[in-house]
Amino acid sequence: MGRSFFVYIMTNPRKTVLYTGVTNNLPRRVHEHKEKLAPGFASNYNVTDLVYYEVAETSEAAIAREKQLKAGPRWRKIKLIKSMNPTGRDLSVDL
Repeated sequence: MGRSFFVYIMTNPRKTVLYTGVTNNLPRRVHEHKEKLAPGFASNYNVTDLVYYEVAETSEAAIAREKQLKAGPRWRKIKLIKSMNPTGRDLSVDL
């Protein structure tokens, strides 16, 4: 079995910002966002809550999916989030 890759969407506590990313270690990456370990958009906008993720088998597939999500409108991301996480709770507690 090979390595897994994750496409994820995180938001701030007020649910006003959406951040889409890719990683090969979801728990570590969520921790980095929560602790604001890397400067940039996510730390500037207090992106701390994991609200959606999916698994891809290759990095290429994950990157392609990330680009697809980023290119789509906000309402489509919200619909996707609600399909997996209707209440919008922080999924990182289950990792």
